[in-house]
Amino acid sequence: MEDSVEVIIQDKSCKLYHHAHDKPVFTAASGALLMGFYGLWTVFALPGFRKVPICLKVPYLPSSRTQTQNVMKHLHGRAGCLADLGSGDGRLVFAATAVGFECTGFEINSVLTGYARVKALWRGIPGTSASFINQDFWKTDLSKYNNVTVFLAPGVMEVLGRKLETELPDEARVIACRFPFPDWIPTATEGEGLDQTWAYDMNVIRKLSSQAAAK
Repeated sequence: MEDSVEVIIQDKSCKLYHHAHDKPVFTAASGALLMGFYGLWTVFALPGFRKVPICLKVPYLPSSRTQTQNVMKHLHGRAGCLADLGSGDGRLVFAATAVGFECTGFEINSVLTGYARVKALWRGIPGTSASFINQDFWKTDLSKYNNVTVFLAPGVMEVLGRKLETELPDEARVIACRFPFPDWIPTATEGEGLDQTWAYDMNVIRKLSSQAAAK
């Protein structure tokens, strides 16, 4: 991802180079804007990013209000422990905590983890209800969670599906935002387009996997 940002900056710089002599103020402002963008990306996306294998890297992208509401529809009537994988600024965790879930947000970006912790403290949410861990969930045993929410890149969903199918209990429900699990059949879906979400029940997923293996 670092390379892609640098390519963008180089491309923009090349396009703006021809205006350098005629419009020095415009050039200076554009250069400052690009460097500011790179600086913000470095602060919010880079911390902890190098610790993850390149095939599993996922950039930070916050959930929309509608998407969060769709997730909560899938969680209606459920309870227990919830893990948000790649929790970012904690908005999904806060929404689930508000209706009684005991939530853990896993986020490898230390800046986002710190921000979510401060936000929880400011809201008066106890650590027993919402905790944020600066930890790689790929290396974490998730077997104690009966609710899991994920908003990750499509390229990692197949690998994550295998991990969750191995570790989660039968009563667990997994909710995917924007990008579904390619090999799983959802129990329910909410919304459409960028805000679409899918719910998967592990007992159903394992049953279908067993049936497929038996054929």
